[in-house]
Amino acid sequence: MTFRPLHDRILVRRIDAEEKTAGGLIIPDSAKEKPAEGEIIAVGEGARKDSGELIAPAVKAGDRVLFGKWSGTEVSVDGEELLIMKESDILGIIA
Repeated sequence: MTFRPLHDRILVRRIDAEEKTAGGLIIPDSAKEKPAEGEIIAVGEGARKDSGELIAPAVKAGDRVLFGKWSGTEVSVDGEELLIMKESDILGIIA
């Protein structure tokens, strides 16, 4: 199945956090938080102004981004857990 988000929505795959701290301590699964970093899989065509003019998205497929802890809606696409969120939920692009 192929999936294409509509309007200013974006499909994101979470990137798992590190298993160890900088000091070498292993973090158990029960203590981990959901990662707030991800890779963009697909991007909609963009939002529209009241005049109907298209506003192109600032992100593209393949970008690594940071987003809010509670951002997006979890969905399953081809058996993979992904997030759909609005472009405004993205805090920034990781260079």
